[in-house]
Amino acid sequence: MLNERTTNVALKPLLIKLPKFLDQRGNLSFVEEQEHVPFKIKRVYWIYDVPGGQLRGGHAFKKTQELIIALSGSFDVVLNDGEKEYKYSLNRSYSGVFVPQMMWRSLENFSTNSLAVIIASTNYEVDDYIRDFKVFKKLTLC
Repeated sequence: MLNERTTNVALKPLLIKLPKFLDQRGNLSFVEEQEHVPFKIKRVYWIYDVPGGQLRGGHAFKKTQELIIALSGSFDVVLNDGEKEYKYSLNRSYSGVFVPQMMWRSLENFSTNSLAVIIASTNYEVDDYIRDFKVFKKLTLC
């Protein structure tokens, strides 16, 4: 269980294991806000049909926190907090990566027919994006 953090300590990325119910008719997993992610869910979007060799992401968010899950297939989530790089290989629908705000992210190495679902803490706001890594690095030094 994750709890919302109210301190000024920077949040770190975290691999989250989601509930998994095995059944001969098919398996079931789920995500609940404030239980499996430390935020209220405001938006869900998905990425699919990514051509071979293409990257997704390549940005950071000022406010948005996310949980990234590979619902089908596999891909790598590469994160950078301005000092350290983190890499997670996702290939199971019952685990995901919690990505706190102010974390540069790229999704890469998509397998054929992979499906990434992203659960976000905010509604879409173009002004929340940081799309220049040099600007991101400067902001993380503040």
